Parts: sequence; structure tokens; C-alpha cells
Amino acid sequence: DLWIPAALVLFGAGSFLGVTLAGRLSDRRPHLVVAVGGPSALIGWSALALLADRPPALLALVFVLGALSFALGGTLITRVLYEAAGAPTMAGSYATAALNAGAAVGPLAAGATLGGPAGELGPLWTSAFLVLVTLLVAYPLRAALTGGRADEALR
Repeated sequence: DLWIPAALVLFGAGSFLGVTLAGRLSDRRPHLVVAVGGPSALIGWSALALLADRPPALLALVFVLGALSFALGGTLITRVLYEAAGAPTMAGSYATAALNAGAAVGPLAAGATLGGPAGELGPLWTSAFLVLVTLLVAYPLRAALTGGRADEALR
């Protein structure tokens, strides 16, 4: 129980870093944030589920996943706003609604796994699964998500 506040502080610090990085990169290089951040989040959530019993790894991954989550979220919201520049009010509404839906459904789905075979690790595996589903859905839409530069993602 002593480590819970430390983990929350690390997640918050990572979130701050992620928002800061997204603010600097999402206008100029959204493709880089999406192409690197999405798969990295999948690896990170899976690693956290596998290494949750090792406090140094857990604390490091909590920080990294806070950064990745908020960098990706901020970048995707920015892409929605750019793609719907002709209807800025609707763009902001849809971006906010999508973010809020994910913020509500994700924890509900993760919490539902606590009584399952994965036990306390269920929410971590659920997070990895939701990132995987997101990547599979987003892959065909990568040109729009990355500002039309999907083929330049790692340059």
C-alpha cells in the first residue's frame, strides 16, 4: 500500500511529460507519435502485466505508460481537430466525446476482469488487448491519423 501514492505520482509525472511531448510534436510530426507510441503502448501494457510483481519494473512502466497514453491521446485529438477544421465545434465535441467514452469504457472493461482467471492482472491484459484492437482498427485509417504521411512514419 505504501507504493500506491508513488505509482500515482509517477503516472502523473509521465502524463505531464506525454502532454508536453504531444504539444511539441503533434502539429509537426503526428505520424511519429502514432507510429511509435501505439505499438509501444501495446508492448508496455503487456510488459507491465508480465512484470507487475517486480517493483522497479512496475514503477518505471507506470511512468512510461502515463507518458505514452497522454502523448497518444493528445495527438489523436489534434488529428481530429485538423481533419474537421471546417466544423471546429463538432470536431471538438467528437474528440472530447471519444476521449470520454474511452475513459469510461476502458476502466469498466478492465474492472470486469478482476474476478476472471487473470485476477489482479486482468486490467493490465485488458489494456493491452484494447490497445491491440485500437491498432487493428486504426491501421487502415493511418493516413488520416498521421496527417497523410503514413509511409513516412519512421523518417
